[in-house]
Amino acid sequence: MAEAGGGGAGRPPKRIAAVQSSYIPWKGYFDMIRRVDEFVLLDDVQFTRRDWRNRNRIKTAQGLAWLTIPVETKGRYRQTIAETRVGDAGWRTRHWKTLRHAYGRAPYFERYGPHIEALYGEADDERLSAVNHRFLTAICALLDIDTRLTWSMDYESTGSSSERLVSLCRSAGADEYLSGPSARAYLDESLFREAGIDVVWMEYEGYPVYDQLHPPFEHAVSVLDLIFHTGPEAIAHMLPLAPGVRS
Repeated sequence: MAEAGGGGAGRPPKRIAAVQSSYIPWKGYFDMIRRVDEFVLLDDVQFTRRDWRNRNRIKTAQGLAWLTIPVETKGRYRQTIAETRVGDAGWRTRHWKTLRHAYGRAPYFERYGPHIEALYGEADDERLSAVNHRFLTAICALLDIDTRLTWSMDYESTGSSSERLVSLCRSAGADEYLSGPSARAYLDESLFREAGIDVVWMEYEGYPVYDQLHPPFEHAVSVLDLIFHTGPEAIAHMLPLAPGVRS
């Protein structure tokens, strides 16, 4: 369970995070999932181009390479992530071929490759949000992470920015909100305090390195890089959990 906080009488505190869904994100994203009781995919916010919603990076012999899911966009991109449709079904075959070429000689590719290949074969969802949810759920299972994944659309919430997040926490019955460090620039913690919700800040320092096929070492790549290189030891190459935090 989450660390001690403001849980109601007779029940432990509930910690959530609310983050936009991402395509095969880096290990820090999954470290955040590990630290909460419920991870809310904040997909009823505006889709942004050239972001992590529909793309991520991997290591190749030629250096860093992007894997991008083609999507359909409207006008000046006034659509939400949940509304965004996948534009070309051929991306699944292309991405898997690229991954196989980049990681075919990685120590645990033979063990985990079939799982990932099957995942690409099944990812025929029409909407980006569903594709991301499919990959996040499957990768969590490979990492033995059992945190509940939900969508922001599952809850009633009002307001914008910090007010919206406070409202979402209330609807989800949360006593603690885990936020990424970049939100320090805009998150209004006073609104959370007034609502009796503790804000906890995620930090991404201290990751150990591991042997990558194609040096120099790079942390900021898809978690698939970690899985193919370290296999069952992947969690040991993520950040340690504080006492009392769920795993």
